[in-house]
Amino acid sequence: MANTYTQCYFHLVFSVKNRNALIRKEWKNELEKYITGIVQNHHHKMLAIATMPDHIHIFSGYNVNQLVPDLVEEIKTSSNAFIKRKGFSKFKFEWQKGYGAFTHSHSQIDNVVKYILSQEEHHKKRPFREEYLEILAKNEVQFKDEYVFEFFNDIKGWD
Repeated sequence: MANTYTQCYFHLVFSVKNRNALIRKEWKNELEKYITGIVQNHHHKMLAIATMPDHIHIFSGYNVNQLVPDLVEEIKTSSNAFIKRKGFSKFKFEWQKGYGAFTHSHSQIDNVVKYILSQEEHHKKRPFREEYLEILAKNEVQFKDEYVFEFFNDIKGWD
């Protein structure tokens, strides 16, 4: 449509089912490349992606012609099949239901990219639960505890 301009940035966050630490350091880069391909094939612009053993952060310039739930479902379904096809996990791999989707302004891009790319260092100091609840609070998202990801305090990382 003529004279229609959009500029949207979304930070997506979701977790491995039961917060199992199934994403291994040995194949996380390949998973990130695969998910980047999904995002870009849907005409979004990948700005940053970071997988941790039990969750993922994706930050993209968003194509408004696709609904956020459809994009997340495509990422989860396709990457789940990719992980199974490649035999990356000896355990059953699934993404947990639900996700967080947070918008950011153009002026916040650099800070969000740095934040996402520093996840490994960040989680040496703070657990995912604390991080995620803070993101919800900063974005003034009303939530019920029973609908937030299942959190477990004994998740082990890549150490």
